[in-house]
Amino acid sequence: MKFSDQQIRSFWRDQAQRFGDDHRASWNDRHAIALEIAEISKWLRDGMRVIDVGCANGFSTLSYAQQFRIDIKGVDYIPEMIAAAKDRLAAQSLPLAATVAFAEGNILDLQEPDGLYDAAIVTRVVINLGQRERQVAALREAARVVRTGGRLLVSEATQEGLRQLNAFRAEWGLGPIPEPQFNNYVDAELMRTAASDLVVLEEISNFASTYFVGTRVLKPLLAGLIGNKVDPSRPDMEWNRFFATLPSGGDYGTQKLFVFRRK
Repeated sequence: MKFSDQQIRSFWRDQAQRFGDDHRASWNDRHAIALEIAEISKWLRDGMRVIDVGCANGFSTLSYAQQFRIDIKGVDYIPEMIAAAKDRLAAQSLPLAATVAFAEGNILDLQEPDGLYDAAIVTRVVINLGQRERQVAALREAARVVRTGGRLLVSEATQEGLRQLNAFRAEWGLGPIPEPQFNNYVDAELMRTAASDLVVLEEISNFASTYFVGTRVLKPLLAGLIGNKVDPSRPDMEWNRFFATLPSGGDYGTQKLFVFRRK
């Protein structure tokens, strides 16, 4: 059974309290996060004004801030996440090229002027909104704050990617990976149509496909062959780091980046 909106909020508050400024507050797979950051970074440039919606504890936000001379604002609807993000910023030892700010904010009502930003990054947020109507509203709100010609960069887990991955696993006798109770994965139709009057979908990047095949198919198969002496769910292994270095091919990655241009 899927979590209610209140249960989803409680889950992320617990994550923030448990992990603080550690990357595991948003996702325990650091290598997958690194792939996501690298793909989104292809669309950022010096001089941009950027909003990072669903920034969690600022792990990705500060990575962009280290790479680009941008003005970036991270927002999240979980107060404990924003507190951790501010702690991370205060403790930052590496020099930042960017101006950075963090604040509480809800993707359903961003409290930002129309067209203020050159780019809006939405990272694993829409899948946490439950009902489709709320997902549509969120995409439209994120598009609203992007200027004409700017980019809306949405990284979300997809139903199509999960189906393809599980089909691959099934061919080798592996059981399906379930959709988490606190998530409602998006589908391509939703992403294409939710804000089609505001944005044009320019690209769908399957940036994690090879990584997911390596870590969600090959890794558990090998673990089974050696008698499950290795926990294939461990994301901090050299195996994962190796597959994160390979070019991505195919459409087996659950996580995809949708690149929109504001009309």
